[in-house]
Amino acid sequence: MKYEIAGDTLPVVICKLDAGETMITEKGSMAWMSPNMVMETTTNGGVGKAFGRMFSGESFFQNKYTANEGSGVIAFASSFPGSIKAFEVNPNQEYILQKSAFLAGEAGVQLSVHFHKKFGSGLFGGEGFILQRISGNGTFFTEFDGHTVEYDLQEGQKIVIDSGYLAAMSTTCQMDIQMVPGLKNMLFGGEGLFNTVITGPGHVWLQTMPISSVASVLKPFFPSSS
Repeated sequence: MKYEIAGDTLPVVICKLDAGETMITEKGSMAWMSPNMVMETTTNGGVGKAFGRMFSGESFFQNKYTANEGSGVIAFASSFPGSIKAFEVNPNQEYILQKSAFLAGEAGVQLSVHFHKKFGSGLFGGEGFILQRISGNGTFFTEFDGHTVEYDLQEGQKIVIDSGYLAAMSTTCQMDIQMVPGLKNMLFGGEGLFNTVITGPGHVWLQTMPISSVASVLKPFFPSSS
């Protein structure tokens, strides 16, 4: 499989497949494809894994697209202004993603649910109890909100993140929460009560425009129902 990521704030990834190669994706992600791409809707691993994906923000079913009788082309578009990133996963390098970040991947890529080990991180950290875990082998693509900034954290190095800005991290990273210091800061600072703390070693991807923040900004402009 060869690919090209095109576009800036509304990107699309165009994948060129050899005969017999397969891509998996969530429903609604396919933008266009050549007529020889064959689609199959499947639970991809059984009902248990399908429920896990659903809890992590994805759909119960996944779609498989296979190039039939020759090479094929298929494109997957982002659902929100932002960035599409390509990752390589293998048994020695797995990833944790925010909900709904997975866009598409090769057939050897496995998407499953990831639960916070620490109760407080899920309850107060702003990322929720459930995230996505990517394992297996192959190339996969993610969609992040806004632009993406990356940090490579060393052993014990920390970064403090406002809720919603964490897009992805290596599974070697640890996530925890930290209360905003000072009562005045908590009540009037406008940053909420808690921040997310990521500790290395590992790589971290941050997004500059969480969809939750955009929704909060736009909410006052929506007409209220009466």
